Amino acid sequence: MTTLLSAPVIGRPALDSGETLLPPAANKLSIQNVNFWYPKKQALWDISLNVPEQSVTAFIGPSGCGKSTLLRLLNRMNDLIEGTKLTGRIEMDNEDVYGDDLDVVDLRRRVGMVFQKSNPFPKSIYENIAYGPRIAGERNRARLDHLVERCLKQAALWNEVKDRLGASALELSGGQQQRLCIARSLATDPEVLLMDEPASALDPKSTQAIEELIGQLRREYTIVIVTHNMQQAARVSDRTAFFFEGKLIEAGATEQLFRKPRERQTEDYITGRFG
Repeated sequence: MTTLLSAPVIGRPALDSGETLLPPAANKLSIQNVNFWYPKKQALWDISLNVPEQSVTAFIGPSGCGKSTLLRLLNRMNDLIEGTKLTGRIEMDNEDVYGDDLDVVDLRRRVGMVFQKSNPFPKSIYENIAYGPRIAGERNRARLDHLVERCLKQAALWNEVKDRLGASALELSGGQQQRLCIARSLATDPEVLLMDEPASALDPKSTQAIEELIGQLRREYTIVIVTHNMQQAARVSDRTAFFFEGKLIEAGATEQLFRKPRERQTEDYITGRFG
């Protein structure tokens, strides 16, 4: 099979090139034999995949292959769509995400989401960050001040906005707005960050800032990113999963998957023969 590398894999520790999954204790999320249906069609077929903790896992594949659907299953966003059906099991820290006794509000606090298009609230920069903690009952101004500063620093935005926290978030540039949305998602102290094409609408400089931010956040959070940009997947992720028509074709260490994929279909997609 042809040796492939669509982009240099940088900024990550070397990983083992085999497909052996990490021990259960090291997996933050476990997806087991998952099938999913929208009201009029099946979107996922028998997906099994583990997501290691404190790492970046990228979902790649052509449009409509199910990667965003699977991402939204991880924090039950698809519950908001009537007429859907799920079989199989999704676990976080060995707990059934779809268990009857699971608190969905708490799950979405623990599993934050960053969308393709930045969606800041029409409030001040400060209030965008403080909103979630306020809803959760935090009223202490000093603690909120500390939280806002910490999250903006984590999102590499503090130095750019620290002197205008009272300004509208809508005045920020597109790249700044996306980093603000990431900071807002960090304010609820999540354990997992889901990112659905977080840089697809951004210019190259802002995209680089988001990718560098992902590299920093991986030290504290488990990150799952959906991207159509294979070079981006190669740059930022530790593991990559390739999907096609609702099926998981191949998953493994990013460097192994890009240099020497096991499946011909993966090779064809990475080399641009289709997709």
